[in-house]
Amino acid sequence: MMKQLTVFIENRLGRLEEVTQTLSKNNINIVCISLADTVEYGMLRMIVSQPAAAHEALTGAGFSARLTDVLAVKLPHHFGTLRGLTSLLSSSGIDIRYMYALTSGENAAIVINTSDNERTEKILCADGGFEILPAVDVYNM
Repeated sequence: MMKQLTVFIENRLGRLEEVTQTLSKNNINIVCISLADTVEYGMLRMIVSQPAAAHEALTGAGFSARLTDVLAVKLPHHFGTLRGLTSLLSSSGIDIRYMYALTSGENAAIVINTSDNERTEKILCADGGFEILPAVDVYNM
């Protein structure tokens, strides 16, 4: 399991740049990023090199931010791999809340948050033969 940084930002010009500037000033690398918007705000999800330090820097700069547990799952480039993952979780009664892409060399990978991350990790590794990427490896990509 690893930590994801979620930042709520107003939909206004320059606000995303303020987030990246804050992280840059604190020598924090963004490993992967997902931005979803609504009419009034954006939800910025990131895997960063130093989650706790990033959270502290952003909240200190006035941003609303939180840390959440997520998994990074390696997905070999084979037809039906993602379908196998979603089928396995669905048949186990686990709800996928969201996911987004993560590059990991030759293989694809996803960051995933489910209704039960600990159980998801056990099911994917034991029953599905999937590989969970260690947090330290992801933070240092």
